[in-house]
Amino acid sequence: MEGKKDNLNSKSASILTLGVGWFPKTPGGLERYIYELTHSLAANQDQIELCGVGLPETGLTLPIKLTNLASPDSAIWQRFWSIRHNFQKTRVGKPDAINLHFALYSFPILDLLPQGVPITFNFHGPWAWESKQEKINHKLSIFLKRRLIEQNTYNRCDRFIVLSKAFGKILHQEYQIPWSKIHIIPGGVNINWFQPNLSPQEACQQLGWPKNRRILFTSRRLVHRVGVDKLLQAIAEIKPKIPDVWLAIAGRGHLQAALEKQVKELRLDEHVKFLGFLPDEQLPIAYQAAELTIMPSQSFEGFGLAIVESLASGTPVVCTPVGGMPEILQPFSPDLITATTEVSAIAEKLEQVLLGQLAIPSRQTCRQYAVNNFDWDKIAQKVRHVLLNG
Repeated sequence: MEGKKDNLNSKSASILTLGVGWFPKTPGGLERYIYELTHSLAANQDQIELCGVGLPETGLTLPIKLTNLASPDSAIWQRFWSIRHNFQKTRVGKPDAINLHFALYSFPILDLLPQGVPITFNFHGPWAWESKQEKINHKLSIFLKRRLIEQNTYNRCDRFIVLSKAFGKILHQEYQIPWSKIHIIPGGVNINWFQPNLSPQEACQQLGWPKNRRILFTSRRLVHRVGVDKLLQAIAEIKPKIPDVWLAIAGRGHLQAALEKQVKELRLDEHVKFLGFLPDEQLPIAYQAAELTIMPSQSFEGFGLAIVESLASGTPVVCTPVGGMPEILQPFSPDLITATTEVSAIAEKLEQVLLGQLAIPSRQTCRQYAVNNFDWDKIAQKVRHVLLNG
């Protein structure tokens, strides 16, 4: 067995990956993670096939092979059938490793996966729990997600990758996965895409943002668990002492109308800007335009990709003590972690930073920490080792 492991490490490997959507078309943290991982592995000369839903079928010259299994617009049971049918008919050869990322799309093909090939599941979060938290499904659906789809998928896998100890604990405690099968590897950041190559003034000019304000930035899906409502209340609390504070919020979600109403009620119209969907090419500019990035999550934050993106762009981050986020900041700048998830704790930390009562890392220090610890080239090699060797 050792001889086979060494052989796989010394030559290119064939890795079958099952993802979700296509990052350039459906941007999101999970989609970005899979996109960056597969491209980093392909750059290592590995042969990567990425299967997913809504992937481009023609017209792209890529280092990875794309296999579209279904349309994201089809009904869920039709999607299941398409995933299974299209996966089965496109199989050629046997990969060296299988890497699954999403239980819903993995479940229909579990019995079609080749025997004898190690299966690694990247656990990005408790899917059923998140649905319950956002109150978007009834109890039966939550039960089916948890017991039928998630648990059966995990039972078929040989090993797991989590982005933080926090999510490792959830995987172990809630899904009974032994720690011996769980590998903790943080997410990565494309350090060439996210970098401090503009001054804050230049970045503000490119985005049309005000140049004479104390700018805060957050990039969030506008759902309950991310805490934007708490952040707005915190901005209202610090406004009397810091009247030039200005918060830019990138992202969309079902809470947007409620949050916009909250801004009006708190009289923050001149202090908060909803950017909506921010194109990927503008995201590094937004981080650089801000004095500080804020991550006010209330629950289910397995890693905190925006934290390492911001740091790679040279901008320090304040986060709440939720999920895997403190694991990023604790070794670097623990003072930037709020005491609790409450409004008062968020407001207190923002006030300390903006009034100069708390020293924050420099642009170069933030950048260097991200490069040293979260460069995708390094992260991908750690993931590869688990996929092939366990």
